[in-house]
Amino acid sequence: MSRIEIDTVLRAILCDVLGLDADDVEQFDGDTGLFGHLPELDSMAVAGLLTELEDRLDIIIDDEDVDAEMLEDFGGLLAFAEMKVVGS
Repeated sequence: MSRIEIDTVLRAILCDVLGLDADDVEQFDGDTGLFGHLPELDSMAVAGLLTELEDRLDIIIDDEDVDAEMLEDFGGLLAFAEMKVVGS
């Protein structure tokens, strides 16, 4: 799976899980804040987000993989997803 494909899947997950507008999510760049910046991404939504990442990218996310840095901004989450896809 290419970086562009992972990016597309990640944007779709953010729309589906958080109910965000696709046009808004399309404007996200690497510095767009996520956790603590998007009211829709609270601690309960994180679980759904991670579950969808696992399902759609066919990866396993261990509890120790999850930290504030990977959820801080879109670039961090994309880098995390890429790392997990490459490592699987």
